[in-house]
Amino acid sequence: MSFVRPDIIRPPSEHASYYLPLTSGCSNNSCTFCAFSFTHLGIRDLDDVKREIDAMALYANSRMWTAGQPDIVYAILRQWDRERVFLQDGDALVYPYPLLMEVLQYLNGKFPALERIASYATPQDILRRSVQELRALREQKLGILYMGVESGDDDVLKKIRKNASHDQMVEAAKKVKASGILLSVTVILGLGGVAGSGKHALETARILTEMDPDYAGALTLTLIPETELYKEWESGAFEMITPFDSLRELKTMVEHSTFSNCFFSSMHASNYFSIRGSMPKDKGKVLRQLQALLSRKDPNMLRPEFMRGL
Repeated sequence: MSFVRPDIIRPPSEHASYYLPLTSGCSNNSCTFCAFSFTHLGIRDLDDVKREIDAMALYANSRMWTAGQPDIVYAILRQWDRERVFLQDGDALVYPYPLLMEVLQYLNGKFPALERIASYATPQDILRRSVQELRALREQKLGILYMGVESGDDDVLKKIRKNASHDQMVEAAKKVKASGILLSVTVILGLGGVAGSGKHALETARILTEMDPDYAGALTLTLIPETELYKEWESGAFEMITPFDSLRELKTMVEHSTFSNCFFSSMHASNYFSIRGSMPKDKGKVLRQLQALLSRKDPNMLRPEFMRGL
């Protein structure tokens, strides 16, 4: 089957990067809340990847187009900062290791001034790699990995079919940090539903402490039609928490987590309120913000539903 270029799904911090697809979909396409569950993993042919990199270089150096490349390539190139490349899709680290090394070396050969290459990665992908392999990727400018943690509660992780446990994700984080690659993780407010809210928040604070990432971001659960979790909600088997309950979860996570040096935020469009701060320095300030919001319970202070997004 021919490779189908995926839609662009990327972390907010990669907004000016070039989006280079190595895969489509996700190797763990089973999470009950995620749109990747509708897809199958696709692996792009190495020669096809190299042809796109050649087209990138030709355009960057001479503003010439290459026949056969899709228009999206040039739409991305026009806004590219020429400093960063983000490897698509849901977990490009699943790309076969020798081929991944070849892609990184080829990129660096064409763009020696490149500052950083980034990718999503599942815990399973990281655990399949040795620290030495990750260090070798780091030497080729793979500078940051983005990992979806979702929850630290093993009960929640089983229900959403994450296929990775609390302890396995901590082990993966330690591997990344030992390699010198930056680690950015995301967690999802409300993923435990009403019944599991308290434990989800506390266990997520615990896993954040144990992982000690460089960056951590909180998202708020947004149900996607036709996903399994959406169907559970429709049937009444899953009960969504309220917006203010999501902020209580966020406060619990901030209050009960401890970081060495982490930028923690809830700036994602799915959230009802945005906080940001360098932890532990800004922990008190962030907690005061959240407590003031929870004390007032003024819905006008929250992001309206029509402005929320994935």
